[in-house]
Amino acid sequence: YLACLDDDGNLTTMGRLASEFPLDPALAVMLISSPEFYCSNEILSLTALLSVPQIFVRPATARKRADEMKNLFAHPDGDHLTLLNVYHAFKGEEAQANPRQWCHDHFLSLRALQSADNVRLQLKRIMEREELELMSTPFEDKKYYENIRRALVSGFFMQIAKKEANGKTYTTVKDNQTVLLHPSTVLGQESEWVLYNEFVLTTKNYVRTVTSVRGEWLLDIAPNYYDISTFPKGEVRTALLRIQDKMQRRQKMKSGR
Repeated sequence: YLACLDDDGNLTTMGRLASEFPLDPALAVMLISSPEFYCSNEILSLTALLSVPQIFVRPATARKRADEMKNLFAHPDGDHLTLLNVYHAFKGEEAQANPRQWCHDHFLSLRALQSADNVRLQLKRIMEREELELMSTPFEDKKYYENIRRALVSGFFMQIAKKEANGKTYTTVKDNQTVLLHPSTVLGQESEWVLYNEFVLTTKNYVRTVTSVRGEWLLDIAPNYYDISTFPKGEVRTALLRIQDKMQRRQKMKSGR
């Protein structure tokens, strides 16, 4: 589904390129695809942040304060954009004047952020060597964050969950597991579809590092995986059919103009 192997199990062009990166295939494909979404600089930072230990520190003695600090960076669309906000702040003048103190004050791990910096540099060198374009959507463009979320889908379209009718739990798209959003998530709005990075099993099933995405992006960006005829009957299939109808109607209206 990531288009890294052909039907005979040989590496495709995408696969050969992905194998140049010391990354999980989904992260590598996301990074390689990111220039198409005009946000390869941001996805480079995010890939680095997802490759290092947790950057948020939450000591038992100061949980409330740590959560307040985290909320300073929180993005309503979820955790990936929140990580990016932290990284941009960390690279800013104020933080770089005294990184150790700044991280201490904001309950962030200096070691994890420095490690992300190193990983980013290594990955950037590979991108330059492979002639993958480094670019950003202008920050003032209203598509800035949307492009990043779309690029996330290009790598993690297999890790999607849909909100259930009860409005509290989610169902993972292909394996139909009922999950809850991890308490650490900062997703600040109702979202029918979410993309997640980790599946956490404790007494309950949680998905962690979560970002809100749109159903039509799934059909758009990963049509092979979201081939509706392969889905069993159920809420997910019904929702995807609804989206497909809406997209086709929109297409007809456009071509009829």
